[in-house]
Amino acid sequence: MGDAAGIGPEVAVRAAADPFLRRRCDFLLIGSLNVFREQARRTGAALALRRLSAGERREGSGEEVPVLQPPRLPSGPVRPGRVSAAWGRAAMECVERGVKLVLAGGASALVTAPINKEGIHRAGYRFQGHTDFLAHLTGARSWAMMLVGGRFRVTLCTVHIPLSRVSRSLSREGIAEKIRLTHQALLRLGVSRPRIAVAGLNPHAGEAGAFGDEEARIITPAVAACRRAGLPVEGPLPPDTVFYRHRRGDYDAVVAMYHDQGLIPLKTLAFDRGVNLTLGLPLVRTSPDHGTAYELAGRGRADPRSMIEAVKLACRLASK
Repeated sequence: MGDAAGIGPEVAVRAAADPFLRRRCDFLLIGSLNVFREQARRTGAALALRRLSAGERREGSGEEVPVLQPPRLPSGPVRPGRVSAAWGRAAMECVERGVKLVLAGGASALVTAPINKEGIHRAGYRFQGHTDFLAHLTGARSWAMMLVGGRFRVTLCTVHIPLSRVSRSLSREGIAEKIRLTHQALLRLGVSRPRIAVAGLNPHAGEAGAFGDEEARIITPAVAACRRAGLPVEGPLPPDTVFYRHRRGDYDAVVAMYHDQGLIPLKTLAFDRGVNLTLGLPLVRTSPDHGTAYELAGRGRADPRSMIEAVKLACRLASK
C-alpha cells in the first residue's frame, strides 16, 4: 500500500486493474481494504476487491483481487497529503507482511508503493527507507539499489545520505560489492555478457588527482579487484560522460557513487517508467521510482506507469 496519504494506493489499484498485468500475474494487495476501495472508486478502476480472511487460500478468487489487511491499521480516515505517524507505521507493517509472505512461498515477488520518510520516523522507525528495512527483515548482508529505465540501469554505492558524507562513506570493499551485485542482476535480467561502467566521484574522475584523490585511493582499487576476479568492468570514468556512453550502448549499467549522480540522468530519461530494484535480497522486490507525491494525493490523477513497470519487472524476474 505504501503511505496511504500519498499516491501509493492509487497507483497500486491502477496497476492491479491493468488488463495486460492481470493476464500475466495474480495480484494480492496488502493494506487497508477501505483505502483501496476508495481509490478504485475515485479513479474509476474496474477492480473488484475483497478482504482475504485469515488462513484463506488465494486460489479460486475469480475476478476479485484479494486484500490482505494487517490487523493494526488505523481506523480513522486518511488525510491526503498529510504526514501521519499512524499511517507511516501502517506502511511499514504492510511491507513486513509482504516480506514474510514471499519468504514463506505465499507469493513470488514483492512490489512496494512509496513511503514517506518523515512519517516512518515519526512512527519510531530509524530506517532511511525501504532498502535498509528490507535488508533488516531478510537478514541480507549486502544489498544495493538499482534503478531500471528500460535498458538504462544505474546502481548506487551510497543512497540517502548528505552529500558532505559521501566521500567518507565510500570504501573499496563497498564499491566492489556493488559491482558484483550489478553483474549478478544483469545476468538475471537476461544480459548474457554484461558490461559495467563505474563513475568517478569528482569532476573528470579526479583528473589524475587534481580534483580529489578518491578515484586513486578507493575507486580504482575496487575496480581492479573486480577485474582480477573476471568481472567485465571499467572505471572510474568521468561522471559527465559515462551516462551518455551507457545510453549509446557502450555499457549495460553504471555504478554511481551517490544518489543524485545516478538518479538525475535516469529520471531525466525515464521518469515515467523508472523502477527501483533491490539487489542482494533473498526475494524479488521492485518499486516505482517516485515518491509519495503528496501534492497529487487524493485527486485521482497520479500516473501509474512507473508502478506498472515495477510489476512487469517483478513478474519477469520471478518467472526465472
